[in-house]
Amino acid sequence: MSAHDSLSSGKGHTDENFPVASFLIRKRHRAAILAFYRFARAADDVADHPHAAPEKKLRLLDDMEQALTGASRRSEVASALQSELARNDLSRDHALDLLEAFRRDVTKLRYHSFDELMDYCRYSAMPVGRFVLDVHGESRTLWPLSDALCAALQIINHLQDCGKDFQALNRVYLPLDMLEAAGADIATLGGEQSSPALKQVIAALAARTCRMLTVSRPFAGGIADTRLGLEVSVIQRLAEDLSRNLTVRDPLCERVHHQKFDALRLSLAAAARYLVTRRSRPGTESPSTSIVRP
Repeated sequence: MSAHDSLSSGKGHTDENFPVASFLIRKRHRAAILAFYRFARAADDVADHPHAAPEKKLRLLDDMEQALTGASRRSEVASALQSELARNDLSRDHALDLLEAFRRDVTKLRYHSFDELMDYCRYSAMPVGRFVLDVHGESRTLWPLSDALCAALQIINHLQDCGKDFQALNRVYLPLDMLEAAGADIATLGGEQSSPALKQVIAALAARTCRMLTVSRPFAGGIADTRLGLEVSVIQRLAEDLSRNLTVRDPLCERVHHQKFDALRLSLAAAARYLVTRRSRPGTESPSTSIVRP
């Protein structure tokens, strides 16, 4: 077992809160996307391990960077991604950006403002959407819409996991200036339920995420690849529902994650709306044919 394997959480792409390389993605694109996901998952597991020393975590992340650039082969998942990038003539910049975010996870436990949190999202979340767009050969003019969606997804995850992150890793993504303005004590993140002040901050961040999702709403409709657009429309709808839930629910003591039936219901509704809208647009590829073609 490698040092990376010893820190593995065991999670796979089907365990995430949002779809990753689902059956909607064309078969020819899945290998590159899954290689990127496995790289990100391995780096995330290293950064989030509750017991490994920070020095060890940083060393393993350095190993991943060296394997990604071809300087070594000390990380199997990074070498595999490097091969996929070369095969598809794709940049490694997005993966290198992710490593910057995971290094911050090891060394930075607090975020002082929303702007600081968004700078973290620039490295932790936005590269994912940009990479997927590059794999599909989509226009980079879509990056701002993709960035808004990916950053919103990241903040939703932070809010859902705020108690666990604090208790297991002493890591707080909620901006300190918002906590201070509300009179919220960080220690209440370790409680069984949020204090009124902490709930106020969570709801305010969730509301801000709702506004980000308003910005990203045209994203799916601007994507040339129908199948990718369909997956993005589903992710957008799930994110909108979760962010609204977080404005009224306490993630320390109430369920925020979707149950399977709710996720399916929301996904089908989003898919139907997307396909109807897509079909009504002149000059677009027929959804009925694009969805079945790999």
